Amino acid sequence: MKRTGAGILLVAAALGVAAGFLLDQLLTSSGRATFTPVVTLPILLVLLGAVVVVLAVPIRQATRGSGRGPVNPFRAVRVAMLAKASSIVGAGMTGLALGLLLFLVTRPVVPSLGSMATVIATAVCGALLVAAALVAEHLCTLRKDDDDEQPGGDDA
Repeated sequence: MKRTGAGILLVAAALGVAAGFLLDQLLTSSGRATFTPVVTLPILLVLLGAVVVVLAVPIRQATRGSGRGPVNPFRAVRVAMLAKASSIVGAGMTGLALGLLLFLVTRPVVPSLGSMATVIATAVCGALLVAAALVAEHLCTLRKDDDDEQPGGDDA
């Protein structure tokens, strides 16, 4: 499995910015209020980041020999895939919040900071989720065994 690259995170963030900006544009053009994320969204993003890191710590301990028993490779892959998905979701949510914020600040009348608080909190917590997920993905990296065959080596 390849680790999450910066390219996919940038694409997810760019798609999120476009979606957030277009969502608010469509809502205001139809005469509705702009979209504001629920207050619990930033909290859930931070909790997801914490859960991913907590799930990855036992795998790191087992790979370094301080844990109990051998590493279950299936569990390590599952947690690594959860971390990878969480980093992409975090990048997308950060982008979405930045798109909403971009729409708000480009209006003739800039709203007060209090009305933009959840949008800013969502952007910050989405970035925290990306960071936590990348750390968890690093914690799930298994060391290569000494007896693994090297490509192009002597097999005779």
